[in-house]
Amino acid sequence: MLIKNVDINYLDYGQKNSQAIVLLHGWGQNIQMMQGIGNHFKDTHRIIILDLPGFGKSPEPNTVWTIDDYADALKELLDKLGVDNPIIIGHSFGGKIGLLYATKYAVYKLVCLASPFKKNIAKPSLKTKILKNAKKIPGLNKLEGLAKKHIGSTDYKKASEMMRKIMVEHVNYDISDKLSQIKCPTLLIWGTLDKAVSIEDAYELEKLIANCGLVTYEGCSHYAYLERFDQTIRVLKSFIGDDK
Repeated sequence: MLIKNVDINYLDYGQKNSQAIVLLHGWGQNIQMMQGIGNHFKDTHRIIILDLPGFGKSPEPNTVWTIDDYADALKELLDKLGVDNPIIIGHSFGGKIGLLYATKYAVYKLVCLASPFKKNIAKPSLKTKILKNAKKIPGLNKLEGLAKKHIGSTDYKKASEMMRKIMVEHVNYDISDKLSQIKCPTLLIWGTLDKAVSIEDAYELEKLIANCGLVTYEGCSHYAYLERFDQTIRVLKSFIGDDK
């Protein structure tokens, strides 16, 4: 669907007349990284998963998009699909978009999986560490090289010039002062050994959002939601409940 001059690739399946769950992947990833979650809710909810512009099968923007641009594009897409007040589940970069979206538009419930929200002072070389950690995740080896192909592409040096500029915009954009505007129930899921977005950030984020709870996975990384996937599904089902 053409949104802000970008032909966004997305999936829309499940129960079309039920509460919509919108899934947003992290930087350098694509639809496949969130589809496992979506498939667990397809019998009870409408599932919408998109390749964020610049990733997967969605072309990159022809201008430097801010996080606000991504949030506004998501709103336009959902409006065209007839979706209002969604449940948003986002990992990392996708979670940051979800956070900002919830400060601007109606959200029924919000789930952030290791989502940055303030200026990231990590060096680009950290991306290599993330990839190495991701390779150790049991669930990822079933995705036939997806980790290397998509998570590895997060490396700043491998990004196009446009996506590098967008990445710089993203990591330097602090949304801390906006988060008090989030009114919907919010759940955070975080690994205690996350080296990309620290567990200390999770504790801080929990305090910045009024109706917010934190679930920690001891010994897990930035991909905690995949490392303990079965637990993640149980936690999500408990949080989402019977909302249809």
